[in-house]
Amino acid sequence: MNVHKVSTMVGERELSIEVGKLAKQADGAALVRYGETVVLVTACADREPREGLDFFPLTVDYRENFYAAGKIPGGFFKREGKPSEREVLNSRMIDRPIRPLFPEGYKNETQVIALVLSADTDIDPSMHALVGASTALYLSCIPFNQPIAAVRVGLIEGRYYLNPTYTELKNSRLNLAVAGMEDGIVMVECGANEVSEEVMIEALIFGHQAIKQIIGLQKELYEKIRPQKLAVEPELIDEAIAKKVEKAIRAELEDALDTHKHPKLESYALVDAAKKKAVELFPEADEKTLEMVKRIFDALKERIFRDQVLYKRERPDKRKFDTIRPIWIETSVLPRTHGSAIFTRGETQALVTATLGTADDVQRMDWLEGESYKRFLMHYNFPPFSVGEVSPLRGPGRREIGHGALAERALLPMIPAEDVWPYTIRLVSDILESNGSSSMATVCGGALALMDAGVPIKAPVAGVAMGLVKEGDTYAILSD
Repeated sequence: MNVHKVSTMVGERELSIEVGKLAKQADGAALVRYGETVVLVTACADREPREGLDFFPLTVDYRENFYAAGKIPGGFFKREGKPSEREVLNSRMIDRPIRPLFPEGYKNETQVIALVLSADTDIDPSMHALVGASTALYLSCIPFNQPIAAVRVGLIEGRYYLNPTYTELKNSRLNLAVAGMEDGIVMVECGANEVSEEVMIEALIFGHQAIKQIIGLQKELYEKIRPQKLAVEPELIDEAIAKKVEKAIRAELEDALDTHKHPKLESYALVDAAKKKAVELFPEADEKTLEMVKRIFDALKERIFRDQVLYKRERPDKRKFDTIRPIWIETSVLPRTHGSAIFTRGETQALVTATLGTADDVQRMDWLEGESYKRFLMHYNFPPFSVGEVSPLRGPGRREIGHGALAERALLPMIPAEDVWPYTIRLVSDILESNGSSSMATVCGGALALMDAGVPIKAPVAGVAMGLVKEGDTYAILSD
């Protein structure tokens, strides 16, 4: 059994990574220890790609076992069931930075599982789970060739803290989770109490120094193991076919992508028609060739958009980069709710309602670190009609849970303290139309609904989505 272990001090505790001892039948497995918190992360992948997919089939699951904190689960069945909201959010947080780092064309089904085996009830395991995910993938046969790491940064009385404890976070003006490579940052998730831009930049730089240190541990292990990586077959493109497709449908596709001229659904329909036309150019082609034609079409569509933004310096709807879509607002729209608001920005519309309750209505949560209570709840719903689709209504999915948590984090610092306003508050955002930025519409509508319900929030809150289009040294930052 070839066991390798490396360690370094991160913040006030030792971080160690051990491989080769546990879960040896997985393609990759890493045991990460930080204080008395221990997380096992495994990575497995199919050896053959899934045919016919136009996306990368990656699944990430994060689980907190109650035995890790010496506890027995509550309820009748006394065992862990479906993932909690916190487990869903941490699964998404691990997925977000690793997904873009797999090579183009890799379509093998891949699964990452993070299990919290031991929990110091004052230490957040999520950052160490992300470190373990990167290590397990990097040291496996899976073609993940760029290690990353993650830390949490707090700010207490003007001092930055690395991987602060839960106790320290209660007094922190900043709760910043940051993941990155050696030469840049790939993911930021943050809640803050109105900190300045200067403070945010300092915190990111502070966190990135530790990230580089942790990546050094992973590279040290890589040099010892030297794993053989799976080969990724490039998706071949026939240049003659590509030229024929572009000549036949480029003008039609450029018109279809003009969202100043065509509303969203009309634009989508025109794009689909252009794609069908591209496929029909090759009536005798086999299935493999037709799949290539579809890839050529999708690449052309992306290139038209990127060239328009980067080199023509205009967006598909002709807005300037910093121009926000038209906004329409109405409050007190529902007669029997405590507070309600409709927030519409362009083709995105959120109906947000506020309901006030007593202390009996707080949400009780049983975590590894003990019981806690929430008196401010933000729930986000994304029904299929909001994008003109047909699908069954089920419970909230991962995306809905994630968007609700994002909006909740934005509004929470403005909620009055319990001794000032001793009520439980529930906001529900129902997305009625969507063409991007529905989570930020939820933030805006949420602030309006709170004020409509008479909640004495400290200040109004607004949210806007931002995008970055980059090619070499040329880039464009897009608002909304």
